[in-house]
This record gives sequence, C-alpha cells and structure tokens, in this order.
Amino acid sequence: MSSNIIIRDAREEDIQGILDIYNHVILNTTSVYSEQPHTYEMRLGWYNDRINNSFPVFVADAEGQVAGFSSFGHFRVWPCYRYTVENSVYVHTDHRGKGISKLLIQPLIDRAREMGLHAMIAGIDADNQISHNLHRSFGFVEVAHFKEVGYKFGRWLDLKFMELII
Repeated sequence: MSSNIIIRDAREEDIQGILDIYNHVILNTTSVYSEQPHTYEMRLGWYNDRINNSFPVFVADAEGQVAGFSSFGHFRVWPCYRYTVENSVYVHTDHRGKGISKLLIQPLIDRAREMGLHAMIAGIDADNQISHNLHRSFGFVEVAHFKEVGYKFGRWLDLKFMELII
C-alpha cells in the first residue's frame, strides 16, 4: 500500500481528476454500465447533488493528484429507501493494485454509520472478481444476481448486488 496516499473529502477542484477516472472506466471497463463519457458539467452536477444531500465524496490524494474516489448516494429515491445507499469506488488505472480502494471504502462505511444509515449496496458487474473480493473483505454479501441486464462492448452483462448491513 502506498504511504503517500491521503484520503480526504473531495473539493470542487478535484472534479477534473474524478471525471478523468470515471471516463476511463466508462470507455474501457464494464464497471459502469454507460457508454458515453461524461462532461465536466455532468460530474460537477453529480458532485453537487452528493454534497447537497449530505452524502460523502472522498478522494485518494496522491501528492496532489486524484488517485481514486468513492461516494455513496441514494439506492432508490422513494422515501422508504432513505436508510439504504449505493456505493461507488473507482481507482485511477496507474494506481490500481496498491490497496487504495480499501482505503476508500472504510470511510464510506464509517460515514454511513454516523448518518444512521442501515444498509449499503454495491452494484458490481458479475465478472469483476476484484470488486467482489474487495467488498466481501468488508463484510458485504451477495444478495442478487441479475442475468443479462446490461449490454456493452457487444455482449450481455450480468449484475450482482452485494449488501452490507451497517
């Protein structure tokens, strides 16, 4: 694990770094079931929505560069889901395999506890064994496997939900 990584609350000046990571994920992986890169304005809107709803956005700061980010937001917007959130964790391709995602998940769990939330959901592509193992290491368990619900890169994708009761 890299010792020069600091996990901190994201700031507006981190949006470009967050956007760069997210767009790389969109264009090169099945971790996000989207095909079109996001614009700066879209990511800024996402960030402001998180902040306005008192949801956290954390970054892994590697000597001033955004090496990764994590957040959670509404699982579903209907009122009875208000104690359940869905998390997101992404690491820059140059920083993968260094334990940064582990550093980014624990603060999400801690913040969810502080907020009095009850459950955290992770929606993970069924083939993403690294993310499954990561979430399992924090106590998440698989609760659903949806067959062929996404289509990207010319093939059908399965989606798994993992859940942590906080």
